[in-house]
Amino acid sequence: MNGRPMPCSREELASLFLFEKLAPDQIARLCREGRVEEFPPGPVYGEGDAATCFYVLLEGTLALSRRIGDYDVEITRSSSRGVYAGAFQAYLGDRLQQVYNSSLRVIEPARFFVLPAETFAAIMREWFPMAVHLLEGLFFGAKSTQEAVGQRERLLALGSLSAGLTHELNNPATAAVRATSALRERVAGMRHKLGLIAARPYRRESLETLIDVQERTAERVAKAITLSPLEASDREDALSDWLDDHGIADAWQLAPTFVQAGLDTDWLDRVAAAVDADTLEGAVRWLNYTVETELLMNEIEESTHRVSALVTAAKQYSQLDRAPHQVADVHELLDSTLLMVSAKIGPRITVVKDYDRSLPKIPAYPSELNQVWTNLIDNAVSAMNGTGADGTLTVRTAREGDHLLVEFRDTGPGVPQEIRDRVFDPFFTTKPVGEGTGLGLDISWRIVVNKHNGDLRFHSVPGDTRFQVRLPLASAAPSPPQEPT
Repeated sequence: MNGRPMPCSREELASLFLFEKLAPDQIARLCREGRVEEFPPGPVYGEGDAATCFYVLLEGTLALSRRIGDYDVEITRSSSRGVYAGAFQAYLGDRLQQVYNSSLRVIEPARFFVLPAETFAAIMREWFPMAVHLLEGLFFGAKSTQEAVGQRERLLALGSLSAGLTHELNNPATAAVRATSALRERVAGMRHKLGLIAARPYRRESLETLIDVQERTAERVAKAITLSPLEASDREDALSDWLDDHGIADAWQLAPTFVQAGLDTDWLDRVAAAVDADTLEGAVRWLNYTVETELLMNEIEESTHRVSALVTAAKQYSQLDRAPHQVADVHELLDSTLLMVSAKIGPRITVVKDYDRSLPKIPAYPSELNQVWTNLIDNAVSAMNGTGADGTLTVRTAREGDHLLVEFRDTGPGVPQEIRDRVFDPFFTTKPVGEGTGLGLDISWRIVVNKHNGDLRFHSVPGDTRFQVRLPLASAAPSPPQEPT
């Protein structure tokens, strides 16, 4: 929007902190090639419009705002003479898309010194060539460094997650291999015992009863409940006494297996009633092989299911086979992330899930939200591990109006008051040298705010630090990635 033209005063320009060091002929050039305009309350330019002018406030009050979702969020309001806005990066030329990175509006009638962007760029290069080179190096160097460090951080995160996933996969895989080897031995033993039973003159009815007991024993293994240590000990004693009373050796080895399978003395009485006294020990040991076989198959099944769950979680975490933007269940994303970083969380930190399962799915970039969860969990775990004491990480979801809240609460020492204004700054980190890049929270903020039109904030006191992510429950369309300003 163009304002009402007004005379340009060299004395007024020279009194501004921005121009006070300029020579008289430079001030004269500014008045000659620029202009003074008066604006009534209202918009001056909009975010994303082509950056055509550099504005310097002479009088009045201005407000700068950024577009976040469907709302304009005010980021600055000032009445200080000499504050500037607009095309202040015009000297970078075509190497940067020249658009306004915020919206400017006037709160009360205001006068601005307005300089065309091309003129501002030419004056900067002509009057301050060294400063322009330094500013260019600072801007593009910082941007390049941020991209390189960001890539490095993603690689480090990938390496850490890969190591954690490998560790998690190794446990069930090793258990399955061990159980398979033991199962082979038990099956061989079962064949041997079956041969011994078959060689003896059993009545048909006795064999049928014994086979029926075997089938029901296998069923009981599948339905066995977990006993308390005291209950298990009492039942082992009772079974050991029964086995000793019936002349069966090594009762101390057989009893724990039968207890684990949910068998008791009544069950063994049925076995004793089905066979002769001289073949009872062989029958009991045959049933022991049956029990051990079932337990080992359960262990193999549990291990392979664990491997399958880890692979599913890895796919969910990476979102490799899914569209970048989709309707996603936040709880699935949180669970997959917690599983992927479980090795880093370690045994000293207790994870508590306080989920509101009634929350709907939301439009999102799932793989990028997983990166946010990873960064916030990593920071919380690092803070708690640094105390040397056990900690608790609470992950909570809730509905707040038209937003979904995801909160990460830790019991660490808290964020010191003197650095709270800097935690979201690029490259700022409180971790020791070599352990942090200082981009985790900056990247998280960009993902939540810029790409999801949400909000990321924190509240912290010693023993209670909460990072809160708020995401809109509905979105008209995904927001494209934004360049840092």
